[in-house]
Amino acid sequence: MFITFEGIDGCGKTTQMNLAYKLLKDLGRDIIAVREPGSTMFSEKIRDILLDKSIDINPVSELMLFEAARAELTSKTIIPALQQGKIVLCDRYYDSTTAYQGYGRGIDLGSIVHTNNLASLGINPDITFFFDVSWEVSRARRKDTVEDRMEGQSKDFFLKVVKGYKDLAAQHDRFITIDADGDPKTIHTKVVSIINKRHKEFNK
Repeated sequence: MFITFEGIDGCGKTTQMNLAYKLLKDLGRDIIAVREPGSTMFSEKIRDILLDKSIDINPVSELMLFEAARAELTSKTIIPALQQGKIVLCDRYYDSTTAYQGYGRGIDLGSIVHTNNLASLGINPDITFFFDVSWEVSRARRKDTVEDRMEGQSKDFFLKVVKGYKDLAAQHDRFITIDADGDPKTIHTKVVSIINKRHKEFNK
């Protein structure tokens, strides 16, 4: 089973993925957690470039770098893990590209769909958690962090990204929208409950 965690920076998706991973691991689930871009040597090097504030990257170049990192992660890590029957948790996947490079940067959505399909090698999430957080809460949670190149975008950019996620959630049944302004413990309980229920259904 392949589960992705999506949302803007400060939504709590990484925290929720890590909490879910730890609990499910402790319960004896065969599980791995990965991140995008990253989790392979090649993809981590691309991540360093993409998040470097000193580098000015053309939007199309940015798109291609994200897709290259995704193809490497999918082929080297995600597909083998799924073939072994593992649960795979992924911090971002191709929906991030649609939201950020499509809605945020304004790249043609048809082109985004094409490159996403190419880079994901036909692997689609079974569940996508979208952590919907207000801009104000997002900013407050990040106030003590040093922003990277992607985090340092404007409020207008992030509002476009959120619209992208909401449009995707309306289009795909695999999306589960979580009110991420709420209490992290309550959110954690809900996330794990959904995963456990779907895992049982998945393995019937």
